[in-house]
Amino acid sequence: MAISDPAGILATPHETLARRWPDGHPDTDDVSEVVALCTERGAVEVVVGLPRTLAGAEGAAAQAARTYAAELARRIAPVGVRLVDERLTSVDAHRALRESGVSGRRQRAVVDQAAAVLILQAALDEERSAGRPPGEPVIHKRRRPKMKDGPR
Repeated sequence: MAISDPAGILATPHETLARRWPDGHPDTDDVSEVVALCTERGAVEVVVGLPRTLAGAEGAAAQAARTYAAELARRIAPVGVRLVDERLTSVDAHRALRESGVSGRRQRAVVDQAAAVLILQAALDEERSAGRPPGEPVIHKRRRPKMKDGPR
């Protein structure tokens, strides 16, 4: 995960979360940790990376990201969630870490945070230069409560 300053100018690494969703326990999954951080920091929007292929196609990883983003949007509404293209961010993160002298062994521990910083910084820069939010919004869909005898 990465976070920005209140002015939305600079992205910085925050932490790497272990994926624990969906695990059937909504109080202990990683989505809950993101929701708690958003509440604590007063987030106004969340950016989720959308892993597309180099050709721009979406595979299983992109569908998983969309599902994750939809669940996050449901839990943190009215805070917005946006999906932004994350192609090559892991490659760029490895390169930047190598160029800064971080050894291969240490790179593994921080590459996800470095990639998150690149994704968020690109989104912040795009919004500032284009004057509009980057990527695509995740539409929050409310779940209908289940009735004892089915929907009415």
